[in-house]
Amino acid sequence: MNHPLTRLHDDIDNRVKAIRDGHPDWLCCKGCASCCRQLADIPRLTAAEWALLRTGLTALPPEQLTRIAGDIAALAARASRPVVCPMLDQASSACLVYAQRPVACRSYGFYVQRELGLYCGDIEARVAEGELADVVWGNHDVIDRQLGGLGESRPLTAWFAQWYAPAAG
Repeated sequence: MNHPLTRLHDDIDNRVKAIRDGHPDWLCCKGCASCCRQLADIPRLTAAEWALLRTGLTALPPEQLTRIAGDIAALAARASRPVVCPMLDQASSACLVYAQRPVACRSYGFYVQRELGLYCGDIEARVAEGELADVVWGNHDVIDRQLGGLGESRPLTAWFAQWYAPAAG
């Protein structure tokens, strides 16, 4: 039996595929990273999402994990927003844990929650110009309800601080 998080990922992947199939020039792709560079707040993850992300983090080379740890510590201490995702490789604009990324990252740009400002401004500009009138957006409220059943939700900084302790040396 599939885990509820796996089923949610499959649902999101299907929506993303449908949008990409209809719009091969879709803005969300490797190298864009606009959303990763402008997070409104520190991401919140459910326990299930954190378990998956932790798997991806564990597989990284130690020097990358050390850099991420430093970036996450800086996020925890920083009051100003927006923030840059600590899992973003700045040089390539690629996610270091792409296969294990949280649901918010998977759905951004393909699902909307306008009243909370959860949509891509670049895509919104194309919508305003009438280019994307035929897109069937996913409803992010549905995702939030499904995430609610996947365990406790905490900021990434809290999950990471509980888990990561650099080797003494």
